[in-house]
Amino acid sequence: MKLASLKQGRDGILLVVSRDLSRAVRADDIAPTLQAALDNWSAAEPALQARYNQLNAGGVSDDFELEMTQLASPLPRAYQWADGSAYVNHVELVRKARGAEIPESFWHDPLMYQGGSDSFLGPRDPICMADTAWGIDFEGEVAVITGDVPMGCTTEQAAGQIRLLMLVNDVSLRGLIPAELAKGFGFFQSKPSSAFSPVAVTPDELGDHWNEGRVSLPLLVDYNGQPFGKANAGVDMTFNFPQLIAHAAKTRPLGAGAIIGSGTVSNKQNTEWGSAIADGGVGYSCIAEVRMIETINSGKPQTPFMGFGDTIRIRMEDEAGHNVFGDIDQQVEPYQGP
Repeated sequence: MKLASLKQGRDGILLVVSRDLSRAVRADDIAPTLQAALDNWSAAEPALQARYNQLNAGGVSDDFELEMTQLASPLPRAYQWADGSAYVNHVELVRKARGAEIPESFWHDPLMYQGGSDSFLGPRDPICMADTAWGIDFEGEVAVITGDVPMGCTTEQAAGQIRLLMLVNDVSLRGLIPAELAKGFGFFQSKPSSAFSPVAVTPDELGDHWNEGRVSLPLLVDYNGQPFGKANAGVDMTFNFPQLIAHAAKTRPLGAGAIIGSGTVSNKQNTEWGSAIADGGVGYSCIAEVRMIETINSGKPQTPFMGFGDTIRIRMEDEAGHNVFGDIDQQVEPYQGP
């Protein structure tokens, strides 16, 4: 089934969305918010599924046309947002550009950071920044939303707690990252509010494209209206979602509604570093990778980071061309102050 949150208050109103994303119906009589549904999933899920089936069959009288601009992130705020870096090709590129080798441990011990989860952007909300010199970049990713995950769980137990999937634009400020990492305390200012797809879906909606804890579909990224990336999220994913969840839960339990991200989707494409769509490859899911390759090849980057007015669109389509999650579609705008 497909779920969304209508913008209202801090946590939105829970909606059930039709498979084709054209219609929606309120579900706040079942659970007022998506977080409430996740907190009581065993009771809420069957009722939500029944309403979803009715909506798709045309048997709901109070449904309405879905307007994506009225949607918040499926979880407008969350108790936990932890983002992995499951595509080691991305990690290799980051380090290669600065002349560093990738540690052997990266192949069996996932990278992960804890992001801010109290102010997610809606899928059509602007990316408001005070200064383009901060190096504004997008990062196209996939994420899962979990149920209650016990501390020290196995990957099999983690797999059983995957409730929903969605897409992510993990906005990054590349100009602020080096100084923050040099302090030895990780990301903070360099990782502002992330945006998520309009709709979160249960894994069964993906059919055979949800396989072994991975989503095997291209992540389509358009930058300023032009194709920028179409890397397959199921390819070159060193750590699957159950592994990422188990890693996050090694020393703490994860509460229902925890969001775990994949990190930037990145494919080698049978080359050393991957290649652009214009060169016959599948492109990239962030600007930083292009700049890294430019640095490797010519000694310096040429592609600028995002400026005011630039747009980013992230989506995923099935083999029939149907939009699965709806579009993340954002524009960078100047921050006007509180």
